[in-house]
Amino acid sequence: MLKQGSALDRYFKISERGSNLSREIRGGFATFFAMSYIVVLNPLILAGPDSSGNTLGFGAVAAVTAFVAGILTILMGAWAKHPFALATGLGVNAFAAVTVATNPGLTWPDMMGLVVLSGVTMLILVLTGFRTAVFKAVPDGLKTAIVVGIGLFIALIGLVNAGFVRRIPDAANTTVPVGLGFDGKLLGWPTAVFVFGLILTIALVVRKVKGAILIGIIASTILSVILELTLHIGPSVQKDAPFNPQGWSLVAPRFTEWSAPDLSLIGKANPFGAFEHLGVVAAALLAFVILLSIFFDAMGTM
Repeated sequence: MLKQGSALDRYFKISERGSNLSREIRGGFATFFAMSYIVVLNPLILAGPDSSGNTLGFGAVAAVTAFVAGILTILMGAWAKHPFALATGLGVNAFAAVTVATNPGLTWPDMMGLVVLSGVTMLILVLTGFRTAVFKAVPDGLKTAIVVGIGLFIALIGLVNAGFVRRIPDAANTTVPVGLGFDGKLLGWPTAVFVFGLILTIALVVRKVKGAILIGIIASTILSVILELTLHIGPSVQKDAPFNPQGWSLVAPRFTEWSAPDLSLIGKANPFGAFEHLGVVAAALLAFVILLSIFFDAMGTM
C-alpha cells in the first residue's frame, strides 16, 4: 500500500487528488481493456492497398499502434502527470484509408507524411495558444455534441462486434451496409456474450463493487475465448467463405502464435510525397482536412 506523503504519492499527487494506489491500478487496467480494441481495429481499417498495391501489414500496424500508444501514455502519466491514455484516433485512420483508396498515385508513406505535417501544425497551434483560444470560443453545447458523437461512434463499434448491428456484404463484397441483427433477429454467441457482460457490469456497478467495469470486461473476454475454443464460431465475414450470421463481427477471440513485434513502419513517412504526386493545392487541402479532424477530435476528448 502506498503511504501518504511518500515520494511517489507527492510526485503524482495521488492523495491530494483524493485517490489511492489500488484505485489508480484498477483505473489503469480498466482503461487499458476499454481501449485495447484499437490495437485490432486500427490495422483492420488500414488493411487496404495503396495505388501501388502495397499494404501496411496487419501485424506491423498492430505493433506500431500498441507501441506508440504505450510510449505516449507513459509520457502523459510520468511527465505531464495526467491520467489520460493516448492512442490512435479513429477519425484520422478512416479518412486515411478512404483517401489512399480513392487517390491514384498516393501511397501509404505519402499519406502518413500528411498526417505528420498535420501533427506538427497542431503542435504549433498548441504552443502558440491558438488551440486554447479556439477551445474557449467554442460553445459548450458544441463541445458536448462532439463528445456525444465520439461516444456514439464507439458504441456503434461495440454493437457491431456484439451482433446487435450486422455488417451486410453487398454486391461488391464490402461491409458498408448495416442492419439490426440478422434479418431483424438477434442470434449468435457474440450477442449472448455482450448481454452477459452488460448485465454483469450493471449489477456490479449498482452494488458498488470496486472495479466493476474491469471485472465485466475480463469476464466477457474469458467467456468469449472459451466459446471460440470450444465451439469454433469464427468471424462473420472472411475471404472466400459464406457470410456467417452467428460469427464474431470484428475479429474472432482466439490465440495466435507469438512473434516479436514488427516495428518496421516507424519512420516510414514521406512528408512531401503527396505534394509531388497530387500537387500542392490538393495535398495542402488533404493536410488541412486531417488537421481539422485532429483538432476537433482532441477538443471532444478534452
